[in-house]
Amino acid sequence: MTDEFSRTELLIGSQGLARLKNSSVLVFGVGGVGSHCIEALARSGVGCLSIVDPDRVSLSNINRQSIAFHSTIGQYKTHVMRDRILDINPSALVQTDETFILPENLDAFFSKARQKPDYVIDAIDTVSAKLAIARYAYEHRVPLISSMGTGNKLHPELFEITDIEKTSVCPLCRVMRRELKRLGVLHLKVLYSREQPLKPLVPHGCESQKRPVPASISFVPPAAGLLIAGEVIRSLAGVSDMRETSSGLS
Repeated sequence: MTDEFSRTELLIGSQGLARLKNSSVLVFGVGGVGSHCIEALARSGVGCLSIVDPDRVSLSNINRQSIAFHSTIGQYKTHVMRDRILDINPSALVQTDETFILPENLDAFFSKARQKPDYVIDAIDTVSAKLAIARYAYEHRVPLISSMGTGNKLHPELFEITDIEKTSVCPLCRVMRRELKRLGVLHLKVLYSREQPLKPLVPHGCESQKRPVPASISFVPPAAGLLIAGEVIRSLAGVSDMRETSSGLS
């Protein structure tokens, strides 16, 4: 019998699909990376999705975010994402939160959570919050993957998933490596790019800005989000990476 997940079941089997249905994923950030990641999780049948973002959709989000349309400008990103998830999978349990995550409120955020997530995805920009999430996940042994910088880049084929200690080139990775060592966090799974960031052009009239707005394009942050979703889905479903299987590495 055909349903919305029948093609997925042909690939990962009924047990894999059942594992996804019974899984809970917490995603911080519903932007260019997070929104596409969340949509892929929903389309794969993840049963419980908790999504956290304090922002509303703006006009400049339209070039890269799956929840950004002229019709959704001004709405909370979490609310638009929730409606999108439920339109994909009406049986999903979706929890939304508009908290601005800070190191000071992260423990309280997790303490009020209805259930411990099976996986956490960090797709936010604030370094202090990223470090706090990494520290919490490491200390509580919660699986986590953290997205590093995707702005000012044009080559999604250079993304890879590895431990933070094995990264190079990425300026955000450099800061994270240093601060994680200070916090005693020995490992962090990240998605990062070996591409040298481009210097964004300065719009006319904004020459005096000390910190230029990061540039972005339609196909880079979404690619990062899909790669993260793939990593999480394979892990939760308990299926091997087909490349490893075919090469005899599994």
